[in-house]
Amino acid sequence: MILNIAAFPAEILRKKAEPVEEITEEIKTLIADMIETLYNAKGYGLAAPQVNRSLRIFVVDRNGGKSVVREPEVFINPEITAFSGEIIADEGCLSLPGEFAPVKRYAKVTLTALNEKGESVILEAVEQRARALQHEMDHLNGVLFLDHLPSFRKDTIKKHIKRRIQSGDYPQII
Repeated sequence: MILNIAAFPAEILRKKAEPVEEITEEIKTLIADMIETLYNAKGYGLAAPQVNRSLRIFVVDRNGGKSVVREPEVFINPEITAFSGEIIADEGCLSLPGEFAPVKRYAKVTLTALNEKGESVILEAVEQRARALQHEMDHLNGVLFLDHLPSFRKDTIKKHIKRRIQSGDYPQII
């Protein structure tokens, strides 16, 4: 089932998500729905808070959402355990549709998590994939890519979104 994506400034996007205690059938259904929603939205990654569930789960496409081949990866209760380097590149977000800005991130990260089967996963990622993992981790902590921007850039984007909301050219805030 395709889920509604919460749009900024929805309150859930600013809350720290709760750990998943057990991988139940309900959690597995949520994950399947998140994957379907991710591909429907033509995104690279999607975190549970973005679909109004305050849980520490996110999904990303191994191919960056740029391939016909879909290779979703599931991360439950993830943690970044190591990081190095630096990279700056434009970033966007399904919860801030149409808004992009250059964001500084680590160029390499190591992430530990559980997959949808409850198995432990350790993943080393670089460049774009590392950026995506950090972006989704931020969602689990109530942080948006806007929070990595200088004040003037953040304020400009917020004003632009406010004008879009007023003109009806912005998704309904759920």
